[in-house]
Parts: sequence; structure tokens; C-alpha cells
Amino acid sequence: MKQIVITGTRKGIGRSLAEHYLAEGWGVIGCSRGESSIEHPQYRHYALDVSDEAAVIKMAREVKRQVGTVDALLNNAGIASMNHCLLTPGSTVNAILQTNVVGTFLFCREFAKLMRKSEQPRIVNFTTVAHPLNLQGEAVYAASKAAVESLTRIMARELAELRITVNAVGPTPVLTDLIKGVSSEKMDALLARQAIPRYGKAADVINAVDFFLRDESDFITGQVLYLGGVT
Repeated sequence: MKQIVITGTRKGIGRSLAEHYLAEGWGVIGCSRGESSIEHPQYRHYALDVSDEAAVIKMAREVKRQVGTVDALLNNAGIASMNHCLLTPGSTVNAILQTNVVGTFLFCREFAKLMRKSEQPRIVNFTTVAHPLNLQGEAVYAASKAAVESLTRIMARELAELRITVNAVGPTPVLTDLIKGVSSEKMDALLARQAIPRYGKAADVINAVDFFLRDESDFITGQVLYLGGVT
């Protein structure tokens, strides 16, 4: 049975990803700050902060003892805050960078070590269309995801010798808690900038992730795939 680690599985896209891969017969190892919202015999859950280095290392060691090899990692966990740059407090900046950048880095570093014996090791990070669209009000969030994209491209080179592909998916807005505080006017304006002007769906994200995880995608690495026709 293949094993996949997914961060941020308590709700939203992360939970949808976990449920999808459980249905596909994978063993799923999830995590979030809170307790599990998924009950399934092939699901394991860890309650932690993804930017807590000691907790991530402990989780990786336990996963190694329990299942040995990990075949894929999806760095889905992320936070956002829509504020004008002049109104963004330092605490918000630090929280976003810690979760989105540090958390992604730590999980890549620790779980890549468990992929050495996998036949088709894969890492998929999560970015956002807010970066290429230079979305106003999302300066820090977009900057954090720009950093994730840089990590993706460089790690793709550094991990190639281990046969690990590293790619990223950039979803359009999906109706989850991440955007629940944004006004409908701002969301409509953002959607209008897409070639396909609609909200994304969890199925859209799953389709893109599936593409990167396919056995046939072993020659694709260091790539960022934006959804919705963002150019």
C-alpha cells in the first residue's frame, strides 16, 4: 500500500485530498493543529503546528517506525490574511511565513528522507494565483507562496538524485475557510481576471495533484501549475 502525507487535513481542500486518496487505496497520514475529523482504518493523524520543527521531526520518526517508506507528500496547510500592507501587523506576517514557508520546508526536509525506497517518490507543494496576479491585499500571503515556488524549483534540483519530483499547484479561490472573510466584490473582481471566471473546486485541485503523482509524471519536476487560466 502506498503511503501519502498530507498537511492540513482537518477541513477544506486538505480533507478532500485525504478522503480522495483513502478512496483510492492509499494509506494517508494527515495532520492539523486540531484533532482528526476523519475516521478511516487507513488514516493516521497528528495534531501539531507545521512550523514546529521538533514536532515535525517527531512525527517523521513515528511515521518511519510505523510505515517505513513514504511515497508522496502534499504540503496543503496554509494560512492567509487579506489586508492592505499598511494595515498588516508584524504578528500576521510572522504567522503566514511560519506556516506557509517554514512549514513547507520542514515537511519537505523530513519526509524526503523517508522516500528513498519509494518507487515513485513525489512532493507537491501548494502556491496560489494571488502571486502571478499580484493581488492587492495579499502582499504577505502572495510573497509567502512566491517563496514556496522558489523552494519547489530548487528542491526539485536538490532531490532529483533521489528520484523525488517536486512540483507545485496554484489553485484559484475555492470556497473554504481561507477566503470566508473576503468580500464578494473583491472575489468577483479576482475571478474576472481568470480565463475561466469561476471558483475552483476541490475536484480541480485533486485532478492537478493526481497528474503530478502519476507514475508517468516522473520526468516532470520543478513546475508550477496554476489553475483557472491565469497568465
